Amino acid sequence: MLPENLLVLERGWLSSNNIVFLEGERAALIDSGYVTHAGQTVALLEHALAGRRLTRLLNTHSHSDHIGGNAAVAAAFGCQVIVPQGIDATIAEWDEEALLLSPLGQSGARFRHDATIAAGDECELGGLNWQSIAVPGHDMDALAFHNPERRILISGDALWRNGFGVIFSELLGHPEDAGGLKAARKTLDVLARLPVEVVIPGHGAPFVEVDDAFERAYRRLAAFEHDIDLLVWHALKVIVAFALLERRRLPRADLPDFLAGLSFCQSVNARYLNLSNEALAHNLARDLIRVGTLRDEQGVLVAS
Repeated sequence: MLPENLLVLERGWLSSNNIVFLEGERAALIDSGYVTHAGQTVALLEHALAGRRLTRLLNTHSHSDHIGGNAAVAAAFGCQVIVPQGIDATIAEWDEEALLLSPLGQSGARFRHDATIAAGDECELGGLNWQSIAVPGHDMDALAFHNPERRILISGDALWRNGFGVIFSELLGHPEDAGGLKAARKTLDVLARLPVEVVIPGHGAPFVEVDDAFERAYRRLAAFEHDIDLLVWHALKVIVAFALLERRRLPRADLPDFLAGLSFCQSVNARYLNLSNEALAHNLARDLIRVGTLRDEQGVLVAS
């Protein structure tokens, strides 16, 4: 279902997928993965490029698992870095709070961007014309890319095979200003109207079960709309799981202090749950162990 000159480097957590477009003696890339995987990203790209010159790196959005390899990729290949319009000033200032690095306890390598791309812009990648589409919700400045000729959607974290990325924007700021869930529903409505036969998500393998994916996404979104606490717990569990995947091990007794150091966790807990850090840590560890995401090895939490 995909052109031969479009390669999807499917990555495991913590990194997003890398999408490579071969363009004769040149190539382009969408998303660069997480910073701790940057060396692996460069090695994978060197193999995929097979001597071609990487000239452009575009990002679907500015979360750490999509931009973390930007600095290393730009240094290794000398490519132009293009980011979504609306987040460019934040990237230039390297505001770790606004980039959700420090609030979520995640890491990033500062990089310089060369240009921006906005919703409605068209770009040529791999000999095909792609239209950039605003897909707010998971990230309010995020973009997806659609090629109507081949009916391909590069969805970033706006649509996965089994849902979508955490809607952090609903839980940030004052509740009266929250708009992430409404934005996510509008995004799904926009994407569902596109002619699409194959989706390349930000995480997981490309898939052709498009209708089923939308049904699952709408069902999950409706559950969050009905009960905001479901979204709260989902977001907190994702943050803890990500942290343990990066650190590999954390004494269970240290989890309350770890959560106390994350401004996002503290803000969300105070607004919606009002639990002590000890109770919050206990519930999160219990749930993540129950579903097999973590293991407790003699008092040490280990990523499964």
